[in-house]
Amino acid sequence: MKLTHPLLIALLAGSIAAITTFFMHAGAQDKPYEAPSVELETAIFAGGCFWCVESDFDKVDGVVETISGYTGGETLNPTYKSHSKDRHLEAVKVVYDPSVVEYEELVSFFVRHIDPTDAGGQFCDRGNSYTTAVFVGSLEERVIVEAQFAAIDASNVLPNPIVTVVRDEAAFYDAEDYHQDYYLKNATRYKFYRNGCGRDKRIEAVWGNEGQS
Repeated sequence: MKLTHPLLIALLAGSIAAITTFFMHAGAQDKPYEAPSVELETAIFAGGCFWCVESDFDKVDGVVETISGYTGGETLNPTYKSHSKDRHLEAVKVVYDPSVVEYEELVSFFVRHIDPTDAGGQFCDRGNSYTTAVFVGSLEERVIVEAQFAAIDASNVLPNPIVTVVRDEAAFYDAEDYHQDYYLKNATRYKFYRNGCGRDKRIEAVWGNEGQS
């Protein structure tokens, strides 16, 4: 049968449009939500014991992952037993979402959770492998770190000048599995170590109200 009456044609067209819209809407609801892709970035900090540095950074909003490891030394594939004599530093690679936390904020957080005036190590841990450094991946990062350090020194908030070194990024080697998330896997031992080493007390003494913010 041919449809020639204008009213019938209009009604039929409206019904088809409504049915099509319904099924398109239903299909959209069934589709799983896809979060927008974000380009994650990394930063590398050496702040003494990597268990502690990892624990501190895991509290920061926007930090997606922390990895304990070794960097800055003279050999390939260092281990926990060899890294010290090979001149590697204990360090943590921080993977972060720059739309949530900026590099400047990570640097500020880091320096206020260490004793940046100690050139011989950190707290009870002594020697080169426990010295502090920021490993920068670009000139822009170097400028950011050096500007922050200069501003802190100029403020005279610390008892002595900052000796934390700004170094170019080098190969980063993940530490052994048992070091990753150590503060979670071995919570009692970790707390005993951190308290016994005097980390938090020293940071409070050096930074006062500005520390561990």
